Amino acid sequence: MSGIGNRAGIKRTLSFSVITAILVFSVLTGIMLPAVADTDDKESRDINDLLLPNYIFSTNYYDSFGTPDIYASLLGDPEFERGETVQLNVNLVNKGAIYGFKYDTSVGTDKGDHFLSLKELEYETRRTTAVGIDAELISGTPFIEVEPDNSIQSMESLFPGEIPEHPLTFTITISNKAPAGVYLLQLPVSYQYQSQVRMTTNNVVRLGLTGTDHITHYASANKTLLIPIYVKASPRFEVTDVSGNLVVGEKQTIDVTYKNTGEVTAGDATVRMVVMRPLSIEQSVVRLGSMAPGESQTASFNIVAGSSAVIKNYGIDSEIKYYDEQDEVTLSDNLKVSVPLRESEKKIGAFMLSIFGVVVLLLYLLVNVVRNHKKYE
Repeated sequence: MSGIGNRAGIKRTLSFSVITAILVFSVLTGIMLPAVADTDDKESRDINDLLLPNYIFSTNYYDSFGTPDIYASLLGDPEFERGETVQLNVNLVNKGAIYGFKYDTSVGTDKGDHFLSLKELEYETRRTTAVGIDAELISGTPFIEVEPDNSIQSMESLFPGEIPEHPLTFTITISNKAPAGVYLLQLPVSYQYQSQVRMTTNNVVRLGLTGTDHITHYASANKTLLIPIYVKASPRFEVTDVSGNLVVGEKQTIDVTYKNTGEVTAGDATVRMVVMRPLSIEQSVVRLGSMAPGESQTASFNIVAGSSAVIKNYGIDSEIKYYDEQDEVTLSDNLKVSVPLRESEKKIGAFMLSIFGVVVLLLYLLVNVVRNHKKYE
């Protein structure tokens, strides 16, 4: 009898040790276990079953096939001018579709299992819905800058075949120096989707879960979409050379060379220079004529620097007016012209010249007097 008692005590000790080890492992791994009853059946439960309560208390009847398939499109005109700051409205569309089901668990003639299997089929159709969507607009070129404050946009869900009520809105700025052509902006999109559905059994109440008829598992996915935008071809001007300098109190001619660095011809172009005191200009508008891409024209301006002008480099504003390809009058961006100012040369006045002449005459007379005096002696 004592041997039997010892064996029973050892069995209870081993069982308690196994259960304790399972509970400790569960706490460390964050797995919730059902309450453990003091019965021999509970002590003999498979350890693997205890570690996977979702699979113990649920049944998978079907596996579905299909995932979300997200595309992006730009709303409105995709063509923009250089130097513009614009808002891009981007629509996301989910073209995902279920393309099959695979039988996993037999239901036999059990009406309850048959009902649950049909219910799972209904849940499985949600597999192609994208949830928790994050989208970030990225520019791969220095000519287009994405406003960082709204570069990341989120959506709660995106159902197949439905158009979102509100598009994603991003702000971009196009550089004045951006070459004309197409630019592809990147839109990495991350989201989750339903990867598997399992119907719960009646034993799920042991976990303290009531009113839950299924368990959903999710998978993560990433996709990079491309948003094409176009920068319009147009004339673009640069100041390539400035010759001449200003002189205090004088009128000087300044020659400025302008070049069309754009892609199309600027028709009947004229340049206007704007000066402010202490500078003044005789004729502020000079005709350049039509300027083809890569062509340069030089304009001459007569500028007067007042006597109060400070010796420094003056940045003078200029702009070119021209006719574009649609024969519409267009103004260029401001073109700065840097012109140095120097002091006038010191000149001898008429009064000083007369004094100098008198002095020379007196010296001449004095020399003659001395010479005649010596001859007399």
